[in-house]
Order: sequence, then structure tokens, then C-alpha cells
Amino acid sequence: MEETKTFAEFAISEELLQAIGDMGFEEPTPIQAMAIPQILDGKDVTGQAQTGTGKTAAFGIPIIERLDPDNKNVQALVLSPTRELAIQTAEEFSRLMKYKKGLNVVPIYGGQPIERQLRALKGTVQVIIGTPGRVIDHIKRGTLHLDSVSMFILDEADQMLDMGFRDDIEDIFRDTPKNRQTILFSATMPQPILDITRRFQHDPQFLKITRRELTVPQIEQTYIEVRERDKLEALCRTLDMNNPELALVFCNTKRTVDDLMSRMQARGYFVEALHGDMKQQQRDCVMARFRAGSIDVLIATDVAARGIDVDDVDIVFNYDVPQDVEYYVHRIGRTARAGRTGKSVTFVAPREIYKLRDIQRYAKIQIAKTPLPTLDDVAEMKQQIFLDKVRDIMAAGNLELYLPLVEQLLETETEADSESAAEVTSIQVAAALLKMHLDSGKNAAQSEEIKPLQPSPSISETFTPGTVENSGAEPGMVRFRISLGKNQQIRPKDIVGAFAGECDIPGSSIGRIDLYNNYSYVDVPLEHANLVAEVMGSKTIRGQELEISIAAPRTPEEEEHERDRDKGGDRRGGSSGYRNGGSSGSGERRSYGNSGSSDRRSFSRGSSGSSSPRRDSAHGFYGRD
Repeated sequence: MEETKTFAEFAISEELLQAIGDMGFEEPTPIQAMAIPQILDGKDVTGQAQTGTGKTAAFGIPIIERLDPDNKNVQALVLSPTRELAIQTAEEFSRLMKYKKGLNVVPIYGGQPIERQLRALKGTVQVIIGTPGRVIDHIKRGTLHLDSVSMFILDEADQMLDMGFRDDIEDIFRDTPKNRQTILFSATMPQPILDITRRFQHDPQFLKITRRELTVPQIEQTYIEVRERDKLEALCRTLDMNNPELALVFCNTKRTVDDLMSRMQARGYFVEALHGDMKQQQRDCVMARFRAGSIDVLIATDVAARGIDVDDVDIVFNYDVPQDVEYYVHRIGRTARAGRTGKSVTFVAPREIYKLRDIQRYAKIQIAKTPLPTLDDVAEMKQQIFLDKVRDIMAAGNLELYLPLVEQLLETETEADSESAAEVTSIQVAAALLKMHLDSGKNAAQSEEIKPLQPSPSISETFTPGTVENSGAEPGMVRFRISLGKNQQIRPKDIVGAFAGECDIPGSSIGRIDLYNNYSYVDVPLEHANLVAEVMGSKTIRGQELEISIAAPRTPEEEEHERDRDKGGDRRGGSSGYRNGGSSGSGERRSYGNSGSSDRRSFSRGSSGSSSPRRDSAHGFYGRD
């Protein structure tokens, strides 16, 4: 199949093309180029693609194009494994629907008051995006009817199966019309996925994006968490701290490129822009000036930057987190060329942290968090850079031309009638020249304070086996205590689903689960312990607030309980003990919300935490009337 170069080549409306342009998509990713025509043709599709390859738009664009705005019923259902993914997908659908009047999308998931969803479902809704458990809940309540569904999409299908949603998925399939179009996306294709394809799809088109090995050269990769409105100030400070000879700044849209260029030029930076709307002659001129060092900073979009071939780029800035994971690798690969080392800095708004996690997982890299430089840091660095330059000039000599000017200045001031002027020395003259230079530097009058962000949680402890003696954890595992148990109607599969879905770890990796009346113990592999402690402190299970902490040594009663249970062989799926070997069954894995304080080295956050996006609308509703 001939590769599609632009979205305009697809059979989609002008309204949708305009929305795609607003989102910064300049050309289709490989999975989009393959999937969009097939889905537009009404074919069943099974696509194998990793997170971060643009697969949401790969099914979102053709689905929206095929919706009938005059039909007020639910026409498309998207199943997502987690609350966060459901929200992200709904937000992307909403942006794609921007100019499509009369279309609405509603996300439904556990952890949100169901009354809000009930109100939204009473209105006009053509697209539902939800987690399997909450979809089942609404079907049983009679508040969600699927008899008009013509398109059914399973996103991250392998993750849903790993979390134990297979029975729920099959139940939902049975509630949809048999003549529906079925679209399935999965990072892997294990046998259970192929079984679903065989049972519920009709002559599916199998699409696979071969995962390329993404090689990252010797680049120091960091990110700075900063509000969207503070990105310009953060970029300027970081530029001043690094003082590069040549720097590249990447933005997702042409509009952002132009706006950023104007604002940086107003601050005194030598910057130029490069994007697809520029004529080739303009682009060649900009590139020539960049190579010659006439401009310090080049701001570009991903597509326009493909022609950049400069070996001396010291640092790459991602002003926007890239839309496609592979773009990240391509961007930072513009530095550290010809055997050199390089740096990259990514500016991340709190609601985009999940994108950075996708990049790290997909590219198998680590991006270290670094603090935003303060104004004092920048001022000190500027002074140090200036002093180093002065020392270099003095060491080079050839100052004879300027010495008479200094002597003239000293003589003139000394001969003045003022008593204070008579005290002027060469040191004061040097200080005055320093002040004149430093105060007139770029960004001097426009730097502004940035209100500190609520810091994202980080775990400073290094977990090691046996950190807590006699906690009951098996070798290589860390035991956590959570504040929910049998009295809160918590089941082992609820815990597995919550931990696996929220932390993006395999459900099968979770170890022993011991349920007590008002609390439970969960064993987690050592390598996932920090992540679990960080993420789960801000979630709920089955709509109930969660506190999580490292398990303290077991009490004598708990030890006796475990001995009695083990003698009875109740170690899998029972009400007291559970050994996870991959869970299945129905039921919502509700894993969102806040937590209060906790003792015993508790890890929890209030609603001001920012590691996961939470942008519920007032009615749980996205769309345009």
C-alpha cells in the first residue's frame, strides 16, 4: 500500500482536517496511514501497535468521520483498561470533534460519582469511552443501551485481559449488534487476543507496525515539570544556565513555533523559526544562518526539522512533549552527533506526565527529573560566564588599544569637583562596566517568578529485600499494607486490577494478597515497589479511598492466621489469601481518588497531586452541541 503523506489524502471532512491541524498533526504516523482507510471502509481491524504510536487518532479519526450527527443514540463504544486512558481518549475525541457540530463523547469509569454519568447519558451521546466494569454497571442499570452501536473498539486489549476483564468484554460483545464493526488494538498478540478476534470479528484486516529498535546516543536526558503558561520562562532560564552555542527547540504546532519565536526575540534572544508553511528559499536562508552561528536558537516542528543536518547542536529542548514516541528519539538525536555528547531537556506540564512514562517505556530509556533553575541560579551563571570571558580576554592580551580609554575615564572623574568622584578607582570603573553589561543582557528585565508547583511525589527510599523484618514478603518482593479489606467488599482481583492498571505493570507479577477485615497485604516485585508507592497513594479501589504503606512486622495474630490458612490450603482466590497467577472474572477495578494520612511510612497524596491527569468536566461530558 502506498504510504499516505498527508491527512488531506484521506476521505475525511474539512471540519475534521481543521481539528487535526489544530492538534499539531502534520502527517499520519505509520499506524494511522494503515488503519484510517480500512476503518473508513467499514472493515474490522486488528492492529498491533505500541502506546505512543498515534493509535488513538488511528481509530478516532475514522470513527468520528463515520458518525451520524442526526442519530442521537450511542453509535461507537470504546473500551479502555484504565480510568486515565479513558479520560485521555475522550479528550482526544473531543478535540477531533471540535468543528463537528452535534457530536458528543462521554467517558464513564469507576471512581467518578455515577450520578454525574447518569446525567450525561440522558443527553445526546454518540461515543462512549469507558472501563469494562463501569460499562457493565450501566448496562445492568439500564442506563446504557448498545443496540445502536455500529462500531466497537477495544483499546489496549492485552492489558484488559491481563487485568482480568475477559468475561466483562465478552458480555459486552453479546450486548452489541452482530453486524457491528469491531476494531481491536493491542501491543501484543497472545492467544486470548486471537481467540477474541476469531470469535467476534468478521474477516479482520491485520495491521502490524514493526517496532524498530530506537537507539539513543550519549545524551544527558532530563525533564522539568512546569505549568503550560510558565514554559517560556522555564526555557529562557534553562537556555541561560546552559549557554549553548547552538540549540534546537521543538514544538508540536506551527502556531506555537511562530508565537515562541516572537516572544523570545522580544526578550533579546537570536532565534529563528522553521516550519512547513515557509517557502524553501526561506528555510534554506534560516538553516544557513543557523549553521554559521548567526542565530543561537532554532525553533522547529518535527516535519520541518527533517532537513536539519548540523553536527554542532549542543542541546535540544522539547518545548512540547512530542505526539509520537518516535519523534522524541528523532528530536534528541539532533545533538550528540559525530561522536559528541549532548543534552536534551523536555518541559512537561503535570497533565502530560503520562506521555513521558510512555516514552521511557517504549524507548527503554530513563529521563531524569531536574528542578527549574531559579532567578538567582541564572544570575549567578551569567556572572560566572561573563567573568570567564573576561579572564580569557585578559589572558589573550592585546589590550593596549583600550588602556588609554580607561586612563582617560579615571583622570576625568578624578578632576571633577565632587568629593565622591575623587575616590573613584579602577576597581569601581570595572564594576560599572560589569553592571552595564550584565544589566543590559537578554531577559534581564523580563524574567519573572514562577509559582512553585505542588511537587509530584517521589520516593527517596531505596527498597531492598528485608527492609522490614518479618513483614511476610517473599524474596524479591516488597509487601504493602492497604487500608481496605473484606469489610469494604474488596476482592483480590480488585487489587490486581487496580495495581496493574494504575501502575502499568503486569497483573501476573503481583504476588501474594492477604485480605483481613479492614486492611490487606499485597506483595509487589522489588523493581516496581517505588512506582506502586508513588502512584497508588492517590487512588481508590471500588470507589473507596486508599492509604498505602510499607508493611510493618506481622503481629502474632497475623502469623497465626497465615499458618491456619496455609494449612487449609486457602491460597488462591479465597477470602483470606490469594496467590496471583493471572486473574480473570468480572467486576470493576475502580482505582482512583484521594487518600488521607497514614502511619507506618505512608505514601499518599491529596487532590492537589499532579502525577495523573484529572480533568473531569462538570458533567463528565465532552463535545459540542
